[in-house]
Amino acid sequence: MSDITPFARLGAARVAAIVDRFYDLMEHDPAFAGLRAMHDADLTPMRSSLTGFLTAWLGGPRNWFSERPGTCVMSLHGAMPITPALGEQWVAAMDRAIAAEPDIAPDLAATLSTALGRVARAMARIPQAA
Repeated sequence: MSDITPFARLGAARVAAIVDRFYDLMEHDPAFAGLRAMHDADLTPMRSSLTGFLTAWLGGPRNWFSERPGTCVMSLHGAMPITPALGEQWVAAMDRAIAAEPDIAPDLAATLSTALGRVARAMARIPQAA
């Protein structure tokens, strides 16, 4: 078992690149229009926040958590109308952002996609319309 964190394997620049690619997809790919509609016009604060969260979550500097004592990412999204379809849009965009990162180890990419997918799907609290 390795003591090397996912953040150490990725590095800050690669985490930021994945987040930027994720938000670029959300902003420009019509497949993610529903997800995009849930966000403010300016995605800059969200890019920064997700980069900080992922950095800490992956074992890097924990600034995101120290700047938001007691904050739970699930609670932050609790009031949002996140349907299963929107959760799947998030998963698809993040999977594509991770997969497009050059030279990321396949095992690390799969682990990230699986773990982030679980989180995104858990946030989907509104049942899909029949």
